[in-house]
Amino acid sequence: MLAGLLRCGHCGRRLLVSYNGTKGDVGRYKCDSTRSNPGGDPCISFGALRVDEAVGVEIVRLLQPLGVEAAIQAITQCEHQSGEKQRQIELALEQARYEATKAHRQYDTVDPDNRLVAGELERRCNGALASVRALEEELEALLRQRPAALGVEERQRLLQMGADLEAAWHHPAATSVTRKRIVRVVLREIVAQVEGDQIHLLLHWQGGDHTSLTVRKNRRGQTRWSVELETVELIRACARTMPDKAIAGMLNRMGKRTGRSNGWTQSRVRGFRNTHDIAVYRDGEWAERGEVTLTEAASILNLSPATVLRQIRAGIIPAQQYCMGAPWVIKRGNIEDSHLIERIKSLQGAAIIQIRIRRPLSFNSVARWAL
Repeated sequence: MLAGLLRCGHCGRRLLVSYNGTKGDVGRYKCDSTRSNPGGDPCISFGALRVDEAVGVEIVRLLQPLGVEAAIQAITQCEHQSGEKQRQIELALEQARYEATKAHRQYDTVDPDNRLVAGELERRCNGALASVRALEEELEALLRQRPAALGVEERQRLLQMGADLEAAWHHPAATSVTRKRIVRVVLREIVAQVEGDQIHLLLHWQGGDHTSLTVRKNRRGQTRWSVELETVELIRACARTMPDKAIAGMLNRMGKRTGRSNGWTQSRVRGFRNTHDIAVYRDGEWAERGEVTLTEAASILNLSPATVLRQIRAGIIPAQQYCMGAPWVIKRGNIEDSHLIERIKSLQGAAIIQIRIRRPLSFNSVARWAL
């Protein structure tokens, strides 16, 4: 979408567009430095998808206040454009009819014996009549093709699209050619610099203003279908505490999706682990690391899992949870500590005493019990 507008912020050369992928539809911007110096190192190169999207969002954001005004101008132009052309043809037709009438009068007044003059006047008269017929046919064709006046619903829809320029920009009927025209009307040039995994864009608008944008650049090997980095780290951490099926269920509950916006399954988690060299969960890993689950901790302390969970949230029992929905990880050494056990027992005793304390019975309560 930005072909011809991007300039390298490092060497000042234009950025070219190349296409790759299985269908040849994946665009990429790259500096033109290697064309003039084939032996030199390439300057910058980055994918077009995220950059095009970021620039499109910025254009929509800045043009949104002008959307209604543009819609009103479009309505006015639609109503008056055909009327102006019709008026021009009508004026030309009026002039042609005058010329034809004038030529016919001259032909009628000439002496028929003067064949040379009569022939010339007859030729002029026929030419004027031909011009009249041509203009009449053009006017009839214009009247047949003239669009009908905009109705109330069409006006309302056009105004609504003008107010919501984002919907018009992403509308299926809006082609890439249309978007390119809009971009070139409002933008004069874009200077791009690449620093690490960030693409810094400086947008030069036609009015002389400037806007800065920062777009994240894919690392080597990443594609548009790559899973979010947060999800990668989440799977890497949870693979040490639960099997693939449990990880898939947790990711779906959290609303996480694969790179192609699909839900997670056991096989997809397994394939993801294999791609990212993440070891599979093994039974006994917890014991090897000296860790226990919440249920195991409850069994060791002779408490219910709900009680252990309340004490974890109260900060009495140290535990870690990587994210909401992941299992609690408790160090066995912490729950086997004598001081912690004594504290838990004292808290439990205090809770039992509070439960046994009852308010004094009222007279009505005693009467109901006696009956």
